[in-house]
Amino acid sequence: MLTSNQFITFRKQLLEQKQEILTQIEENDHFDLERGHFHESMGELSSYDNHPADEGSALYEREKDISLLEHAKRELDDIEAALQALKDGTYGTCKECGKDIPVERLDALPTALYCKEHSPDQEVSHQRPIEEGVLIPPFGKFEYDDLDVEAYDAEDSWQDVQRFGTSETPSDFIGDRDSYNEMFIESDENVGFVEDYENFVATDMEGKEVFIVPSNRHRQYEEMLDEAGMMSILGDLPPYEKHPYTEEALKREQDK
Repeated sequence: MLTSNQFITFRKQLLEQKQEILTQIEENDHFDLERGHFHESMGELSSYDNHPADEGSALYEREKDISLLEHAKRELDDIEAALQALKDGTYGTCKECGKDIPVERLDALPTALYCKEHSPDQEVSHQRPIEEGVLIPPFGKFEYDDLDVEAYDAEDSWQDVQRFGTSETPSDFIGDRDSYNEMFIESDENVGFVEDYENFVATDMEGKEVFIVPSNRHRQYEEMLDEAGMMSILGDLPPYEKHPYTEEALKREQDK
């Protein structure tokens, strides 16, 4: 049971919250929704010369303002209900079971009229964005996350976001980093190709002539092989590569 001092304290908090919300709504003209077309809130006279993307941004802001106003009105409704409960003498008891609502809950949420067990707002939504319904795997589904496959999965999505910066610093990683652009996990992972040589090895239009495209990747690849003392990532090749390495090449050698 709440004491008289606690009743006074919670009533004061509710009135202060109510006045704060009313002042906010008044000062921002009901989140600019009191105006006519949303162009007025942006200072625009027409959408004729606006880019479609600008129109999309303006529409998003308008929808956000509507949601914020609805949220503010719901807060006011909850405050009014709590103030009415104070007048009725039922404040502090659950409307469902009649048990006392813990003071700690009222401290955190003065508008609470239910105990935690009977709160109507404890349902957790498991609905996914509707856009995922038209996305085919692996985009949106992430069913390959636990498999060792070369597919775009949730980890790749996170790495794409990390490239724009994180709170991590060089001290958070093992080894050296040449740039802050590498301040994310597996920053050296190949993107768009699997093997390193695929980034600089090319062929003609018929796929016959193989040649090297000079690039930083090629230079780094050659330096890596030189440091390891190898001719290729497969190891040292026999002189002049006389021995066949595929079944087709071996068959040709045997047919000669």
